[in-house]
Amino acid sequence: MSTPGGRVRTYLDYLWNDHAYLRLGFSNAHWISEELVRTNQPWPHQLAAWKKRGIKTVINLRGGFDASFHALEKHACEKHGLTMVDFTITSREVPIRDRVLGAKRLFETIAYPALMHCKSGADRAGIMSVFYMHFRKGKTIREAMDQLHLRYLHVRHGKTGVLDYTFERYLREGEPAGMSFLEWVESPMYDPAGIKADFRAQWWGTLMTERFLKRE
Repeated sequence: MSTPGGRVRTYLDYLWNDHAYLRLGFSNAHWISEELVRTNQPWPHQLAAWKKRGIKTVINLRGGFDASFHALEKHACEKHGLTMVDFTITSREVPIRDRVLGAKRLFETIAYPALMHCKSGADRAGIMSVFYMHFRKGKTIREAMDQLHLRYLHVRHGKTGVLDYTFERYLREGEPAGMSFLEWVESPMYDPAGIKADFRAQWWGTLMTERFLKRE
């Protein structure tokens, strides 16, 4: 990003390899509260527009520290005075205990209003929105699971359905035992590897998310 040629190469990589051309006119943006909006990967000019709308913090859920999207996002945040926070989470894994606790701390400490994004705004933004609604807004897990919905382009029938299954296991095991979600996560009952091993995706959902939608 320090030279004109470097910026051109970064934008070209972002446009093609990150499928950014698909997001020029579609942001999958949804205000889920008065202080938090979830979106797909924003373009730099979109970050400038969000800054004008009052956004203070941008949460990147993708990781990608050597990727073109991260370089562009970091540069845009610095240029427009936005605080960028990297909080990597995956869409096909049960989050480890420290990641769940880290999400709780994140929503307790960032400056609002905030924008939170993954690549498509569907899966990783979905599970983090569940955490946000539960830990910060006090919604039950059953209520908060509405953030993992087709209206946000989340497909629960493919491999990304392991996110839904994680919360379903709590409703099946932890809630009947009188445990809060956090108590369940901190207990020996919470076994990310075992939960993932028990999950079964449907073939057509996997075909859709992996082959056609090419979800990250």
